[in-house]
Amino acid sequence: MSTIPPCPKCNSPYAYEDGALLICPECGHEWSADASAQDDDGHIVRDANGAELKDGDTVTVIKDLKVKGSSSVVKVGTKVRNIRLVDGDHDIDCKIPGIGQMGLKSEFVKKVQE
Repeated sequence: MSTIPPCPKCNSPYAYEDGALLICPECGHEWSADASAQDDDGHIVRDANGAELKDGDTVTVIKDLKVKGSSSVVKVGTKVRNIRLVDGDHDIDCKIPGIGQMGLKSEFVKKVQE
């Protein structure tokens, strides 16, 4: 019987070990063996600089972002407080001052050191 846990992304039982990583052949998801024991969903959200993000963090936008369906733009340097991490393509759910509720991709933000 295998002691390798199932894939946290697709729950496939066919995951295999490749050095320090575990790999799922069905969905291609890779995760570290020690992180699977620590993290329930196996998903760590990182900002543009590679810093790990958590719920409640404050981030800064690093690129002008057009708001879809509007003529508004989220400017570089906009500080967003109290973010919430969600699953999906836009993995940050937040409220931006002057614009309102929206989803952001973690690749366009950097964590503010507090």
